[in-house]
Amino acid sequence: MSESVKLNDEKRIIVVDDDADILEFLQYELHTYDEGFTINTFENGFSALDFVMQNKCDIVITDIAMPDMNGYELYQKIKYSRPNLPIIMMTGFGYDPNHTVVNAKKAGLRNVIFKPFDMNKLMAMIYQSLAEK
Repeated sequence: MSESVKLNDEKRIIVVDDDADILEFLQYELHTYDEGFTINTFENGFSALDFVMQNKCDIVITDIAMPDMNGYELYQKIKYSRPNLPIIMMTGFGYDPNHTVVNAKKAGLRNVIFKPFDMNKLMAMIYQSLAEK
């Protein structure tokens, strides 16, 4: 990423995934792409939702398939309280038996990325979402 693409002020990114390896990977990669990012990671939707409701956040990146609260439920709860907060959903499913992505898109979700994903594509989604906020 060139310096001209990077943002001028610090942005807080929330990453939610029940896979600790994905969280570690994304925390490292996101900070590598842009040192202006503050990344908070959560292994479940309840902890992430609690944090988002109590803190300034600029974007949420969440897995869809998680125990207890899935990514779609998290999306709905965040959008109810913080409708302008950008959310990107990640999924490893080629086939979505619960139609989570379709339902989320009908509810207004703009960005879904499929695992394994290209970091350049994810970064483009992040920068675009932050610019439109």
